[in-house]
Amino acid sequence: MEYTLMHRNIPVVPVEIDRETGVISKVGTAYEIERIPVGISAKDGTPNRGDLNDWWQGRSIPASRQNIRQALKTLGVSSTDKLLTRCYGLSLSDQYWINPVQDPLDWNEINFFDNPFSQDVGNVLFGDVPTEKLNLISPNNTSDGWLKKKWQIIDGKRCLIKGGSDPFWQQPINEVMAAIIMRRLDIPHVDYTLVWEEGYPYSVCENFITRDTELVSAYYIHNTQKISDSINLFEHYVKCCEAIGIPNIRKSLDQMIIVDYLIANSDRHMNNFGAVRDVETLEWVHAAPLFDNGSSFWYNQAVVREDVPVTCQPFCQTHEEQCKLVSDLSWVNLAALKGIDDEINELFATSSLIEATRSSAICASIMERVKKLDQLLNSKTVF
Repeated sequence: MEYTLMHRNIPVVPVEIDRETGVISKVGTAYEIERIPVGISAKDGTPNRGDLNDWWQGRSIPASRQNIRQALKTLGVSSTDKLLTRCYGLSLSDQYWINPVQDPLDWNEINFFDNPFSQDVGNVLFGDVPTEKLNLISPNNTSDGWLKKKWQIIDGKRCLIKGGSDPFWQQPINEVMAAIIMRRLDIPHVDYTLVWEEGYPYSVCENFITRDTELVSAYYIHNTQKISDSINLFEHYVKCCEAIGIPNIRKSLDQMIIVDYLIANSDRHMNNFGAVRDVETLEWVHAAPLFDNGSSFWYNQAVVREDVPVTCQPFCQTHEEQCKLVSDLSWVNLAALKGIDDEINELFATSSLIEATRSSAICASIMERVKKLDQLLNSKTVF
């Protein structure tokens, strides 16, 4: 089928999408070359079809999502890629979408920022069994990550509800704890609250992207330039950010690295941080506030010990090595974390899935990391 890739109501490039596979089979010459998605290469005004396909299919629900096979069966589609065309690729993270050439639509009338959307897909992803015909027009078709999640309109706000995983179902609680730590350290972040359903916790956060902004992941920013063998991934990413005009990038990365060390975040990959761009002017507003911090606080380790290395991303394999990339620690106020272990213990106590001994071990490990960071600040040494 023939579509036009749109940026709000601005035509960007003509494309053809195979009805059976959901793959972009043909790409034409761009109408607005500066509006093709960030990180997509182009030659003579035509975006690279492979790059554009990677970006397009990257908008779909990953095959690793919890219970996705059963959900697809219930939804009546064979793959998550096919869900993309059902909602025209519309998202709550940016303003890109595909407009059918034969039956064109108006972004103002269908976008999810201003208009209601179906809860059917989200409910199915949460295990509900529908009793009526399904409406597949939903931003849940374009949500990433492996944990169970869904978008829902709560008191007029677009909110993301996300669950956890066995054995401790700790990730939703971790989101709240990480936000508490970042609030104390005055680090830009997304706030989370907890809700409980049938004894299990879920995190809830309001969308930080509006109809006038969009999130661009670090992965696509890092693709704006070819990496050189002479610099590491961190410096390459900084170079790419500075070249396109993202402000204060080093400070935001310093803050991200330090907070990830404190919370033992094992999953800061290049698709869950990035930068926010103004949709109209295409100017970069700021680095994205930190979000998606659930895979932290030793969430999946049966035995919690601070001396056991935690898997680290995205620039180094250990947090200690990654902390060496930080250029400025003058903003760190560890006095603001006084009593944080008590607050975290109180939060863990709300869950019947986490024993007191586990909570105490996590708090002790966090305070050990605070202590090590304090020693670094006082001695001016490196990790």
